Amino acid sequence: MTNSAPADVRMQEKVFAFLSDPAIRPRVHRIDTHAASVFLWDARALKIKRAIRFPFLDYSTLEKRKAACDEEIRINRRFAPQVYHRVVAITLTRDGSFEIDGTGEPVEYAVEMSRFDESQTIDHLAEAGPLDPGLVDAIAEAIAASHRMAPLAPAERWINSIPGIIEGNSLAFREAACFAAGDIDDLTQASLSAFARIRPLLEQRSRQGYLRRCHGDLHLANIVLIDRKPVLFDAIEFDPVIPSTDVLYDLAFPLMDLIHYGRQTAANALLNRYLALTASENLDGLTALPLFLSLRSAIRARVLLARLGRNSRDDHETMPSARTYFALACRTIAPEPPVLVAVGGLSGTGKSLLARTLAPSVLPQPGAVLLRSDVLRKQLFKVAETDRLPENAYRPEITEQIYEILVQRAAHVLSQGHSAVVDAVFAHEAERNAIRDAARRLHARFVGPFLVTDLATRQSRVGHRQRDASDATPEIAGLQEKYDVGKVDWAVIDASGTPEQTLQLCQKAIAHPPDFAAKTR
Repeated sequence: MTNSAPADVRMQEKVFAFLSDPAIRPRVHRIDTHAASVFLWDARALKIKRAIRFPFLDYSTLEKRKAACDEEIRINRRFAPQVYHRVVAITLTRDGSFEIDGTGEPVEYAVEMSRFDESQTIDHLAEAGPLDPGLVDAIAEAIAASHRMAPLAPAERWINSIPGIIEGNSLAFREAACFAAGDIDDLTQASLSAFARIRPLLEQRSRQGYLRRCHGDLHLANIVLIDRKPVLFDAIEFDPVIPSTDVLYDLAFPLMDLIHYGRQTAANALLNRYLALTASENLDGLTALPLFLSLRSAIRARVLLARLGRNSRDDHETMPSARTYFALACRTIAPEPPVLVAVGGLSGTGKSLLARTLAPSVLPQPGAVLLRSDVLRKQLFKVAETDRLPENAYRPEITEQIYEILVQRAAHVLSQGHSAVVDAVFAHEAERNAIRDAARRLHARFVGPFLVTDLATRQSRVGHRQRDASDATPEIAGLQEKYDVGKVDWAVIDASGTPEQTLQLCQKAIAHPPDFAAKTR
């Protein structure tokens, strides 16, 4: 980092003292980041770019800071119009005092914003406890909406910048002398190898329209609940290349952050909801997800290391966090082999709940892609998940088509190096054999829990469903008793107990597949 001219720094410090003066603003609160200082009081917030110059940004002159403020308003109104208002000048009066938006000479510029409850940023909520599933869905919907409206971006500069980002991370880690040299070498080489492998994919996705001018800095601290709705804010404005990325690289930031906070279920739900909301071609991008997650984590570690020494009181928290992010970068760049889990059973046995609960724990991170026959059928007929379909949507030839698509998508996910959990009845031997054979062709592990329970339990569960993709009724559950399911050579599991008990049995199936079926019959 190179500092600005001393005169700029001295003037800015005087402005900061003016904005922090408790005699003028008794309840003012100041927040400093590596590139800005934010002053909060009452319902107002003023954000000032610090007079600094980094390799990746330059706020060293008043003119450049003014341009950066203008650009921040332009970029962020797209995400949070209720937060970002205008650029205001901090002016100098004739007597040498300062005014906000005065008539004197401008000596600094600030982004004027509405203040929100800082305790409602998603990082604080994730640190406090598990996130509500409805909130996670809403975050996915907000991110997907931002990607839909984001303008297309040229690919070449961003793609070409990735090796430099990897090397820059490595250099920062070495200079910090906080991590083992061998671990840094391994992370660097694995990241460069992964990039070389997926570069053609990134270029292809660019041609398909998946490289856009995204948020660019979408960690959980930059998503906040306002009026109980998630709002994205503080998008990157200082460099058009950094946020001009693959949409899955943008998504990888909150995914990675949720994993960092130990919110694996939320991370998996975010991925699956996003995939459900976006075009199916996004499944092709799963190959890039390990590098994307690792890069995001390494960058987060690098940013934290850059803060060390500024405030010694914070260093005891910053360093452990940087180490955790570095370890996550090392872990995600080397993903575990994919697994295919197919959850079968008649309506009311608890397949969907089990599949949804199981998916987060099926590695690699951030858990398995969830494929559900009921949802696929609704997509095929272009209706909402909870809309009821007519009886002719369940003709045998339609059901056969559904299972063919399920097998194709599961195989596609596996071929990207990612795991899948498939949720369907699988009432026929041919259906069960087809999904298992797909895993065998790709040399992936296969686990097939087949849930069973008595009719009364199944009908009771079906009858208590609300706003679910399944159209099954207690009457349909009764008719399914006549199904000839044939020889079930999957792991047959008694699902009459609690969902937690069923989950434990299935987790044993994944851990010990060879002899599990015999033990659970």
